[in-house]
Amino acid sequence: MGLGSFCVLIILIATFITWYGNNKALRVNHALDKDLKLPSLPKYYSFYAILWLIIPSTILILTWYIAKPLILDAIVLSFISENTITNFPGNTSMLVDRVKSINIERPFPGTDKNLIEAAVYLKQTLERVQTFTLLGILSLGCFLSFIAIKKIAPAFRARQVVEKYNVAILLVCSVVAIVTTIGIVFSLIFEALRFFDKIPLFDFLFGLSWSPQMAIREDQVASQGSFGAIPIFAGTLLITIIAMTVAIPVGLTSAIFLSQYASPMTRSIIKPILEILAGVPTVVYGFFAAITVGPFLKGLGDVFSLNIASESALAAGSVMGIMIIPFISSLSDDVMSAVPQNLKDGSYAMGATKSETVKKVILPAALPGIVGAILLAVSRAVGETMIVVMAAGIAANLTANPLEAVTTVTVQIVTLLIGDQEFDSAKTLAAFALGITLFVVTLMLNLFALRIVHKYREKYE
Repeated sequence: MGLGSFCVLIILIATFITWYGNNKALRVNHALDKDLKLPSLPKYYSFYAILWLIIPSTILILTWYIAKPLILDAIVLSFISENTITNFPGNTSMLVDRVKSINIERPFPGTDKNLIEAAVYLKQTLERVQTFTLLGILSLGCFLSFIAIKKIAPAFRARQVVEKYNVAILLVCSVVAIVTTIGIVFSLIFEALRFFDKIPLFDFLFGLSWSPQMAIREDQVASQGSFGAIPIFAGTLLITIIAMTVAIPVGLTSAIFLSQYASPMTRSIIKPILEILAGVPTVVYGFFAAITVGPFLKGLGDVFSLNIASESALAAGSVMGIMIIPFISSLSDDVMSAVPQNLKDGSYAMGATKSETVKKVILPAALPGIVGAILLAVSRAVGETMIVVMAAGIAANLTANPLEAVTTVTVQIVTLLIGDQEFDSAKTLAAFALGITLFVVTLMLNLFALRIVHKYREKYE
């Protein structure tokens, strides 16, 4: 039995429990006196039974998949003879990995026969063990659900119990999110510290040359590479500024038009068309920038005697700004549409025009949401990779000229992790240093924005 079949059975059993629990609660409630009825609705009793089916099953499934690798190792080592383990050129973990990687239908020529037999035994045993484990988990869940249904009685307040379980589930989900965030941060920090053991922090943050290509020989020129990240940060900032220069004015003005000036029919036509841009894959934007926008800007530069590179920050930033327009427009439109009507009516009653109402009332009232939309757009711009790779290149040039080729942090992270690199080399570890730096910058940006929103709310609320 696979996990998919197990999930299908869980859904079918949960459906049956819902039907049976509701019916039993109704029957019990009908059999009771008028003065003594069930304290909760029938659905809460079925919910309670379903929780006893799903929660233990989920915990046991997670436990099984955590312990599964250890069980596999024990199965393999118990089957392989001591002679094979002794003669294998490596430790036991390498031997187990070798057995797991064998294709039993088409083994590689020359593979040890004992290892092939171990792989066959592992597959057969794993199928049996997993089937029995999943059936046991399913049986336990059904038994617990049956016990829960047996508790249907006037003394049992199912609604309160279900709500407590819901709160506990929400708390667990919150804890999982927090733990995941902490894990991401610490994984970046630990690997970045390994990088800073090889390359000084000052040289990384303030160096003006980025060339992480490590030499093959130690006596080769620039054998340690150059890891000054200023050109990468400057390129990221330049492309982000260009993108925001395009996206913010167009996005805000379109949001103002859709929320305040457009008729309902016009809004129902324009807004879905505008939001189609959000569904276009970024690689398509990259093709558009590389094939259409880049050559167009280069040709336009030739007309005005400007030397515009075929891969330029202007092309990448402009297309990225077009991609980001729907984020700012849609979110800002929703925020401005949610401004209370009494604020608008009060402005009109004071003699203000529609444009004055938009500038003096609606935009200030919607400022927190607009700031949030712009922050989301900035985060999308900073984290974009494909458009920059295809339209701006991977050259780390320290320049403020948007007509030249630049690169960004995310592009360099991808470039550093491509290929058969060793994870203890400075070149590979530089990706984690760039990641933690980008994380810190984004965090500071968010804190700054929250401070602005907080000050605004103190003023207007």
